[in-house]
Amino acid sequence: CTVFAESDMIHKQQMGHRTEDIVYGLCQALVRNYLNNVGLGKDIKPLIVFQGGVAFNQGIVKALQEELNAEIIVPPHHEVMGAIGAALLAHEEMVNNNNGSKFKGFGISEVKYHTSSFECKACPNQCEIAQLSLNGQVLARWGGRCDLWERSPSS
Repeated sequence: CTVFAESDMIHKQQMGHRTEDIVYGLCQALVRNYLNNVGLGKDIKPLIVFQGGVAFNQGIVKALQEELNAEIIVPPHHEVMGAIGAALLAHEEMVNNNNGSKFKGFGISEVKYHTSSFECKACPNQCEIAQLSLNGQVLARWGGRCDLWERSPSS
């Protein structure tokens, strides 16, 4: 529990333990927690590749290496490997099942959207409603205190 961990860390500081030792102890606790929850029942053996943003934390990498008694490989671009994998799976699903894509294309940033706003007079709130349009077609509206303008303009 975070509250107990914080309390323990404060107690260790008051006892004169070095900050780096306290932080490393926290890394070890996080690794044990991960292995006892997410890793429970899984046979983790080499080759171990550590991906995701947490792999930036060298203390966690070291603690994981010590806990598993194995080399931990942190590949380049580890922070986006999950996103790349998800994109590959989505592409495979799209190709294999002949599904279309809602992807608007890499040139989407060049599209000239029009933004505008108006004051809603449907009730005493008189909310300012923002509106996004493309080629004269309203794509979205937002900003009301009620849900009058929150539904899709096409519905």
